[in-house]
Amino acid sequence: MRFTKITRAMLAAMGLLLCSFLPQQKKVRIFSIGDSTMCDYDQQYLTGFGGDSLYPIRGWMQMARTLFPPYVEVHNAARSGRSSKSFRTEGYWQKVIDSVQQGDYVFIMFGPNDQKPDTARHTDPHTTFRQNLVNYVNEVRNKKGLPVLFTCIVRRKFDSNGKIENTHGDYPAVVREIAAEMKVPLVDLNRKSAALLESYGPEASKKLFLHIQPGIFPKLPDGKKDDTHMSEYGATKVAEVALAELKNLGIFSF
Repeated sequence: MRFTKITRAMLAAMGLLLCSFLPQQKKVRIFSIGDSTMCDYDQQYLTGFGGDSLYPIRGWMQMARTLFPPYVEVHNAARSGRSSKSFRTEGYWQKVIDSVQQGDYVFIMFGPNDQKPDTARHTDPHTTFRQNLVNYVNEVRNKKGLPVLFTCIVRRKFDSNGKIENTHGDYPAVVREIAAEMKVPLVDLNRKSAALLESYGPEASKKLFLHIQPGIFPKLPDGKKDDTHMSEYGATKVAEVALAELKNLGIFSF
């Protein structure tokens, strides 16, 4: 019995020694900034509509967190309703950039709320929106971080030919231009999500968004048809597309 205990101890020690020579996967940190299509929704929000079911809204980065390998640490700072302007003026950006360290990734995705007419959020795509994104990229690089630009997810609006209509104006095009000019990796979720929706078609694509039947939630007695925000299923599908693009860019190899 004593010999068995000694043998087991020696084997355990040898195992630890061998593990010490194996390459350790370096932890990767991701900070993400954006709007409601990207953000996390907490339990209090999801249960706030009543009924027996959780409200199905999710942000794609919220769902992406479960798809990354264990060595990836996600800090999703995206906030509902924010534009490239208000995310900074309300103080959210300062908290993020103060935390960014050398080698950290910062995912940047804005556009839909920059279209809003109120002065707190509105930006012009070719001037103030462009400058805001340039500033974000430069500030990340000044901290020796790694910016990645994302175009915004499409809204569910089909034309008569079954193609997704552009409801975001010039904002996605400006993101593409900046990515090319500043040599920033680009995940073109606008085009990729359009292709995703078109693969489902006008009817089946409803399950990607918040199409809620009447009577499920007390606060929504008439149900809801929201073609901007994603369901849990839709956000997961978009997250899968985003991760596939990150792998194609060579940013992640999992």
